Amino acid sequence: MAALTVAVLLLAGAAMGSVNLLVDGVIRPGTARWVYGGTMAVLAGIAIALAVRRRIGRWTTFGLVLVGDLVYLVVALSITDPVRYATPLMMLFAAFVAAWFLDGWMLAAHLVVTPVVVAAALWGSYDNMPGLLVQVCVNAGVLNLAAAGVFVLRRRIERLLASTQQLSLRDPLTGLGNRRHLEEQADRIWRQARRDGARVAAMVLDLDHFKLLNDAHGHAAGDAVLRTVADALTATVRPADVLARLGGEELAVLGLVGDPAEANRLAERLRRAVAGARTRSGHTVTASIGIAIARPADGEDPVDGLWRLLDSADAAMYEAKQAGRDRVAAVLTARPRSVPVAPADGETSEVA
Repeated sequence: MAALTVAVLLLAGAAMGSVNLLVDGVIRPGTARWVYGGTMAVLAGIAIALAVRRRIGRWTTFGLVLVGDLVYLVVALSITDPVRYATPLMMLFAAFVAAWFLDGWMLAAHLVVTPVVVAAALWGSYDNMPGLLVQVCVNAGVLNLAAAGVFVLRRRIERLLASTQQLSLRDPLTGLGNRRHLEEQADRIWRQARRDGARVAAMVLDLDHFKLLNDAHGHAAGDAVLRTVADALTATVRPADVLARLGGEELAVLGLVGDPAEANRLAERLRRAVAGARTRSGHTVTASIGIAIARPADGEDPVDGLWRLLDSADAAMYEAKQAGRDRVAAVLTARPRSVPVAPADGETSEVA
């Protein structure tokens, strides 16, 4: 988008500037006319190159902004009457590109260059210094104020977009990722699992008797419990794991494991973290956890695989509920029938 925008601006500037070649008495005769025409051709060439390549870096943009300032100076020196035919407002092209696409210090460099270029372009059009200074201040001031205003608007839009994106990926109550965040991370998890030959483990955690806690102590107490549990789980999961809130009192953890025993150990740590979490009002809660493990298949869509795995983990979580709550149950998707797994820390774990 940046490359195409700059290309359109350059091509528009070259096209409008070339009109002066068709008007008698506008461009100085001799060498100046060839320099002017060559400058317009260079602008058109750069525009075409950008449109074809469709890529432009920050430093390239900065260089083109400075080239735009230089081009205006060349145009002004090639025109018979710069005040009439080459107003400094032509530099709005460079000013808007600098304001919208460049970093703060790059824009500041352009703002410093602008009055220098305007003064050099208008130097021969005024017989006295006060008149020249007034025109430089007016024209450069308008250009710089316009650029600064666009820059401020851009920064506000960027902050708004960043805030909107953050809200779209985060649960506002707990600060954890949400379903969309899980889906965005699925591709990374699946790709890494294939590369490392690891398994993907999905864990669904449901807080036990959470509705009773809400009914007995109010939703504020329930919200405090959710935030406390989220903090405890955040401190417990591994750095590469993805922790998210699926909705209500249900949370999920997605990560890589080498074998079912590793997934079981992680789930037990999570279970103990939830049981040990306590709000300032002294409220506690336990969690039933379901585990599902699978090896990503070649060609499998990560998002589809994610939700299939979470559905299996959700079913295992309900088995943990039925077995008495505050425990872990697991399903290994490669095995269709139930097999026992060794319990951890005296807890009963099941693989269905």
